[in-house]
Amino acid sequence: MPDGTVPSWEEVARDHGRFLYTVAFRLTGNDDDAQDLVQEVLLRVRKGLETYRPGSLEGWLSRITTNTFLDEVRRRRRRPTDPLPENPDRALPPSMAADEALAGGALPDDVQSALRALPADYRAAVVLCDVVGLPYQEIADALDVPVGTVRSRIHRGRAMLRQVLA
Repeated sequence: MPDGTVPSWEEVARDHGRFLYTVAFRLTGNDDDAQDLVQEVLLRVRKGLETYRPGSLEGWLSRITTNTFLDEVRRRRRRPTDPLPENPDRALPPSMAADEALAGGALPDDVQSALRALPADYRAAVVLCDVVGLPYQEIADALDVPVGTVRSRIHRGRAMLRQVLA
């Protein structure tokens, strides 16, 4: 908040929901996971507003979003699941949701696929830098790593993207 006050949860959800969804979509690569991630982030924001100190709200929200995403990636590695539909012959191909169409329109499909192929740590750094536009220090704070590690992950992530897209 510009006046140094702590926003209410409702203000965060209303004013920054689109920002959260965009970051979540770029990290997860699909609409359903992005929506789930935003819901989990908003739950964490509700709990964390008591300790929030006015500053870069988008940086703080990016940190929560990225940490929640990385927690979910780690959880899935420990307990992998691959659910199958009850009747796969009747499953319809998914249609693109309106939010996904808006968020997905900013990046071509091949770039979004290449982003999804990156390891989670590199993807988070590249998304926060190149899609969200955060400065290196805020990315370092969001990922809880030194700035040098952020620079390295961004450099290596971009190199991986170039290799995949070439």
